[in-house]
Amino acid sequence: LITQMLSRRRLDMRARAVFTVVVIFLMVMGLFAMASAKENGKAVLSTGLDDQTGVSVTIYNVNLGLVKDQRQLKLPKGTGSLKFMDVASQIIPTSVHIKSLIDTDSLQILEQNYEYDLLNPQKLLDKYVGKEVKLFYKNPYTEREETVTATLLSNNGGPIFKIGDEITFGHPGRIIFPGVPEDLISKPTLVWLLENSLSSAQKVEASYLTNGINWRSDYVVTLNEKDDRADISGWVTIDNKSGTTYRDAKIKLVAGDVNRVKDEFEYGKMMYKAASLEARTAKPQFKEEEFFEYHIYTLQRPATIKDNQTKQISLVNADNVTVKK
Repeated sequence: LITQMLSRRRLDMRARAVFTVVVIFLMVMGLFAMASAKENGKAVLSTGLDDQTGVSVTIYNVNLGLVKDQRQLKLPKGTGSLKFMDVASQIIPTSVHIKSLIDTDSLQILEQNYEYDLLNPQKLLDKYVGKEVKLFYKNPYTEREETVTATLLSNNGGPIFKIGDEITFGHPGRIIFPGVPEDLISKPTLVWLLENSLSSAQKVEASYLTNGINWRSDYVVTLNEKDDRADISGWVTIDNKSGTTYRDAKIKLVAGDVNRVKDEFEYGKMMYKAASLEARTAKPQFKEEEFFEYHIYTLQRPATIKDNQTKQISLVNADNVTVKK
């Protein structure tokens, strides 16, 4: 069309020149608009357990845990968004901190969001109020499964549909949605707007506190027939309801509230010493350290703690320990 208009003889040279400049200006503006749209539509990067290179969990006996999650990432230079997935669902968002382990000055966090609007049937219906969905049902007369298009009018107490010019509720058909809304996610996610100046791969560490993870010590003493000897076994019991799995984690246990659990802890400490003196079996898996008023037990090997799992790890084991009543 432009070529045809430029070739018309009734346009003089000056008009053709002006017209050409206008066309070029519009084309340049179009290219800028396309570039801007491409930049704004840039895919948000995401990272999950596949990028994890290490994780450590310090568990306090007050239903609290400190998680340090290390991951290897390839981030583009400049400003961009990153979805940090597979975090605890009971995370305390105000405790989150992220840093670069390669160069602390190469990574800056501009914004931080904790997305927890999780996908479920109720919220999915709420998001589609006023929009079209499909109802898949079995026709009782023809015994065939049919599909009908409907508009979801409301989801208060149950979905209400408009099919054609009629309103109905309690429809027996299965609801088919065209897609998942962008603001609904399948699991809790941290979203950062960050600025990266490193051209090579980044290694980052995200640390945060979470509720829902606890530990305690359990002891079993089995006396012999004369009640003068006993077998002692001690177990660390970890209960994880934090909402995520810690795979091959470095585990530390902290007895932090000494005043509240002093009697129980002192009893366990005496049993630990007695068993250590006469133990002739397995080497203890935990190393004990004292730090101010805290006692820290470090597991000497990595272990996996699954979500919604109660895990027991041997703390001490001794046979034929002397007992006095």
